[in-house]
Amino acid sequence: AATNRYLKKVTSMILTPEYIFKKIECIHPDFLAAHGIRALVLDIDNTLTADRSQELPEEVAGWLETMRRAGVKLTIVSNGAEKRVRPFAEKLGLAYLYRSAKPLPFALGVARRRMQVKRREMAMVGDQLYADRMAAALYGIPGLMVIPRGPDLGAQVVLKRKWEKKHWQEYYDRGGKTL
Repeated sequence: AATNRYLKKVTSMILTPEYIFKKIECIHPDFLAAHGIRALVLDIDNTLTADRSQELPEEVAGWLETMRRAGVKLTIVSNGAEKRVRPFAEKLGLAYLYRSAKPLPFALGVARRRMQVKRREMAMVGDQLYADRMAAALYGIPGLMVIPRGPDLGAQVVLKRKWEKKHWQEYYDRGGKTL
């Protein structure tokens, strides 16, 4: 029974969001500065754009420009293939890592070294708890979760969304708000 309680607690710590934002544009430079965050690792699908889209919404382009003007360092870290990630990242002028194997945190370490920041100055922005939030937790950085921009096109993600529901709810049950 004690082992089961311990596993539930650890799972909750790794998967329950620390922060949930309505969309990426709701993450403001003043929030980042207040938390000592100078660099963001960004997911693509359902975070910066719709799932599998190469189109960048105008409001997200404006947000990226606001982050750049504020001096926030940005790198894309995606589980997607190079043919998905490279053209999107290059269009935005962002450094990128593809096939990053999130939730394993290794790509976050590579991104941190490239951006030349301390771990405590970095956060992960994404929409999936079993990839982005877990990678952030395993690497020891904040996970800034966003509500997905649109429907999920992959069967695997659709399945994971069902498992994630209780962890999203735990955030709200603890008094968390959508920022």
